[in-house]
Amino acid sequence: MELKELLSKPVWQMTGEEFIFLNRHASTDSEAKTSQPVTDTDKKYVYGISGIARLFGCSIPTANRIKKSGKINRAITQIGRKIIVDAELAIELAGHKTSGRK
Repeated sequence: MELKELLSKPVWQMTGEEFIFLNRHASTDSEAKTSQPVTDTDKKYVYGISGIARLFGCSIPTANRIKKSGKINRAITQIGRKIIVDAELAIELAGHKTSGRK
């Protein structure tokens, strides 16, 4: 049984054994393709003051102070009242700024 032959054969002409073989081969082939490591290029965002509070594990008033301090300004996009924060960049910026303290 060759795979190319089975792929060109109509399903209604296949035996049960041929169909099962083809089905198993297709499922292992697709699993092999999806099991490859995928780079995580998607950015993670949090929204609003409450998102900043959850990100840093602090209260809403403290999250307000963090936003107003300007330490994470490069991570914040604000359109009107909507606040969008790049989570990874905000953590990085906050970490770099506070790492100098003793």
